[in-house]
Amino acid sequence: MTALLTSLAEGFNGSAARRAELDAALEAGLPAARNEAWKYTPLKALERRSFQPAPGVASLADHGLIAHIPAPRLVLVDGRLDPAASDLAELEAGVSVQALSQLLANGDDQARFLGRRYDKAEEIFARLNGALADEGVVVRLEENARAQTPLHLVFIAQAEQAELAWHLRHFIELRAGTRLQLVEHHLQQGTARHLVNSVAHVHLAAGATLEHARVQAQGDGLTSFLRTDAVLARDARYHRVDLELGAALSRHELNARLEGNNAGLSANGVLLGSGRRHIDTRLGIEHIARDTACELLWRGVGAERSKVVFHGGINIRAGADGTNANLSNKNLLLSANAEIDTQPVLVIDADEVQAAHGATVGQIDQNALFYLRSRGIPAASAQAMLSAAFCSEPLAAVNEQLRAALAGYLRSALEKAGMA
Repeated sequence: MTALLTSLAEGFNGSAARRAELDAALEAGLPAARNEAWKYTPLKALERRSFQPAPGVASLADHGLIAHIPAPRLVLVDGRLDPAASDLAELEAGVSVQALSQLLANGDDQARFLGRRYDKAEEIFARLNGALADEGVVVRLEENARAQTPLHLVFIAQAEQAELAWHLRHFIELRAGTRLQLVEHHLQQGTARHLVNSVAHVHLAAGATLEHARVQAQGDGLTSFLRTDAVLARDARYHRVDLELGAALSRHELNARLEGNNAGLSANGVLLGSGRRHIDTRLGIEHIARDTACELLWRGVGAERSKVVFHGGINIRAGADGTNANLSNKNLLLSANAEIDTQPVLVIDADEVQAAHGATVGQIDQNALFYLRSRGIPAASAQAMLSAAFCSEPLAAVNEQLRAALAGYLRSALEKAGMA
């Protein structure tokens, strides 16, 4: 057994059923490079590392880090709820927000999502999460609740004294006719090389609408694994933007099942590779019902010695007639030492559908660069302007208010990477 799995197992503290899940995951081990899902993200370096379990209590040392994040907000520090930094006083009627630990302490039998099991070899981190997760965020909206104020979830890596690992399980449930704006902030204070392993379940009932923005802007040494499983019922709408702007290694798997007629998904993102950062994003979109739609717009940038990996999978099942599915993944390669791997996949088993997918890897448009240079703009500034414009396009998936907040994060990340 690898040093990584041994150290993670030492943090186990759960039931016999969860112990069995852990033992199964340990027996399966980490996926090898021949596993197609991990072909471009080898784990050889990670498997030699060891992590300590996160302490039972943590609190934010510098509240200035969240000064720009308004209430209502829930804050987790090093994988633990920080009540002092959280502020849910302005939570609107019909919206419930709890830390998973609070829900479990109250004996809430609605935490059935913890029973979801993963069996495939490539799902190793989700399997470990099923055995080890002891904290997370649970958001529920009562039927027809329509929140006007965005809800902010803040996840901060802070501890410096050791390399820690924590495992989070989230559940977002919007019942029929509801509406919510949700913003996730993944931040880091300090430079410690922690590991964060998260699984999120998103359930949208009939006619529900979720606008969901996620900003991953953690430190250059952190390792982040996140899996999101979303289920959309009839007439549900899920509008999502993911900004992958930080971490040494980040991998996000976004899986969505459009199970109800006329369900719609727009899932956009930016993958910003700089330094030696490794970014891996995998989409798995399943159209199951009739007249469903998905729009997927992703932009990647590879600079310095970074590696950007993108897999965009769309599966239109038999009977999903009337589906409209589109995937666009365009990438800028700004360095001869950077690497970008992109794989669009489209499987159609239904009739009367409209579907398109495409992926490109190229360099800055020389005509556009020449135009800006001819107006007296220095080469570096011209390249930065074009890179920023290229990355901004996916932000259109959410409303103007969320878009402005995301643009600020993106601008800061581009400036830090020397691209703006």
